[in-house]
Amino acid sequence: MNPVETPLGLDQLRGLHLPGGAAGAVQGEIVAAALLGFLAALLVGLVRYGRSRARATLRRAALAELARSRGLDPEARLLAQARLLRRLGRTLGGEAESRAVGADWAARLDGLFRTDFFTRGAGRVLADGLYRRQAPDLDALDSELGRLIGRLRA
Repeated sequence: MNPVETPLGLDQLRGLHLPGGAAGAVQGEIVAAALLGFLAALLVGLVRYGRSRARATLRRAALAELARSRGLDPEARLLAQARLLRRLGRTLGGEAESRAVGADWAARLDGLFRTDFFTRGAGRVLADGLYRRQAPDLDALDSELGRLIGRLRA
């Protein structure tokens, strides 16, 4: 008689058992994988937190420098604002980014701040008009720079 043809009774069934080599309900590989996943998530979180803190510090320092320039005479104030933009461009875009001049520098500033303030707006004076005789509205320029730096992300 073939054993397949004989139905098994309940008393002949074998008890439940864990796969080979498992001594307990929690296996070492599962614990190691969970621990590595947790550590990876923690590392990613710390990196993101550090980057956001660095950006906030950069934004705070730039806004503080912009506020310090408000007490200067008009020509020195305009020059201080242009230097601040150069340093921001170098910090955020690299050394090659800050070497641009004229319309190219204005376009790069517009890309950095996601605006057209430096190519079409009053910010043109900071990109290519520092040595021209003109009387820009420094308070409006200052407030717009403050707004742009305040929403800086990167």
